[in-house]
Amino acid sequence: MAIQVLFEDNHLIAVVKRSGQTVQSEPNKPLSLEEEVKSYIKQKYNKPGDVFLGVIHRLDMPVNGIVLFARTSKALARMNEKFKNREIRKIYEAHVENKPPHNSDTLIHYLIRDDKKNFTKAFDIPSPKAERAELCYSLIAQKQNFSILSIELLTGRKHQIRAQLGAIGCPIIGDIKYGSKSKLNDGAIKLTAIFLSFAHPISKEEIKISHSIN
Repeated sequence: MAIQVLFEDNHLIAVVKRSGQTVQSEPNKPLSLEEEVKSYIKQKYNKPGDVFLGVIHRLDMPVNGIVLFARTSKALARMNEKFKNREIRKIYEAHVENKPPHNSDTLIHYLIRDDKKNFTKAFDIPSPKAERAELCYSLIAQKQNFSILSIELLTGRKHQIRAQLGAIGCPIIGDIKYGSKSKLNDGAIKLTAIFLSFAHPISKEEIKISHSIN
């Protein structure tokens, strides 16, 4: 299957990850997005030997949408700093069960990770082992059986959106792990990374990358 390229220059490439695909190679998993993008670059530019591709950030396996890679080590180092310093704007669209308590709100939780179960628990009060997590959501549409939310991620914790929405009684459709009653055939969940914006690591130009949901 051909990859969907949303942005590409000498330093960065942004592509769409499919649900059920890993960003990086994992044992006993299908071809990763990283491997697909390396193959694309190698063929397009007729590059000999190994292709450099830096993983800047990740999406959970059941999530789809925009993933940004670095094509140079300089871009990778600078983009890593931007993510660390929260200089990247990240917006997602989620289809969730139920209606959230408010039409728009900022959610702050304290997350504790259980690596053995690959699960993140969200708490309302801080504790020594917990990581602070923050996101903003707004209600886009209310359907008969579900709500559509726009989510701006302000911190980047593992399973953050899934755990926080589950904690307010609005699990993402298909996300059985975090309380959804609906199971999708392909194991996907209705969460899509739809927008990234940042200052280009080399040119400093403002870059905006969008992905429209079919």
